[in-house]
Amino acid sequence: MPGPIVLTALQAALFAALIIAWYALVRSKALPVFFFGDPVLVFQQIVSWFVTGEIFVHLATTLIETLLAFLLGVASGIGIGLWLGLSPLTAALFDPYIKALNAMPRVILGPIFIVWFGLGIGSKVALGVTLVFFVVFFNVFQGVREVNPVILANSRMLGANRRQLLTTVYIPSALSWVFSSLHMSVGMAFVGAVVGEYLGSARGVGYLILQAEATFDVNAVFAGIIVLTVFALVLDLAVTLVEKRLIVGKPKS
Repeated sequence: MPGPIVLTALQAALFAALIIAWYALVRSKALPVFFFGDPVLVFQQIVSWFVTGEIFVHLATTLIETLLAFLLGVASGIGIGLWLGLSPLTAALFDPYIKALNAMPRVILGPIFIVWFGLGIGSKVALGVTLVFFVVFFNVFQGVREVNPVILANSRMLGANRRQLLTTVYIPSALSWVFSSLHMSVGMAFVGAVVGEYLGSARGVGYLILQAEATFDVNAVFAGIIVLTVFALVLDLAVTLVEKRLIVGKPKS
């Protein structure tokens, strides 16, 4: 396995090779420029967005939507996951409804949220929350259900009451599962924000892509996709930095 510097260099070389191949195929007309765009024009569009500052308000909107969806989805997922994990009868009662909601393609809720909350941030956050919630909920629910019975019995023998069991046994067990799913949770929040913008919005990077599609500007579409991809990588890096400061480890059953 190569070192991190060599690996990064290889990854950069692969990216450069892909861009060169894209450029060569378009210039040789092996790929129609109308459908695949011109990488030079795509790069110029990205530079223009950043030089004029047009992109920043859209990036800020998408970031706010992502963070709000992530925080609300995580909070609700932890709360309801703990509640049902500690209440077997209630969990059994709601089980078919939770499974039905989880099986539902949440994208179809986008138009409904737009009707309810309008084209602003609210509808995008709502869609993102529905995506994040189930990721966190099932992790918390599983974490509570798989608490080591020996630790639980020992805590009870030492006189721990229900509140103390919750704060010292159940919540740490559940949070360790949440930490292990941070990447997926923030990714789902990001997807919810962008898809919501794409379905209907007045700003955001998804809105930029939608506007470019409406005018058949394939170069701007690819530029938006590249910006979104880099933005997602930055979010993923931020989550990685958070993970390094937290003890991340799924408890063994």
